[in-house]
Amino acid sequence: MADLPEKPDIPDDIKAMTFEVALKALEEIVQQLENGEVDLEKSIEMYARGTALKEHCEAKLKSAQARIEMIVPDGGKLKITPAEID
Repeated sequence: MADLPEKPDIPDDIKAMTFEVALKALEEIVQQLENGEVDLEKSIEMYARGTALKEHCEAKLKSAQARIEMIVPDGGKLKITPAEID
């Protein structure tokens, strides 16, 4: 079985982005690539950046999910437990 490529390093400028800014940048890349008006070399660069943006967005979502808690009843009392988000 072939080794899978390692996940790309996320550039510092992307690491500094909020989820919303990164998602908007990713959407812009997808739109430009779908329009087909970008040459091959530029498309490859944009695809690599889009991959890094996607990884960053996924990491932000996982981090947010880990911090979400639920308040649930427990024998007449309330307790806080981690939320189970699928």
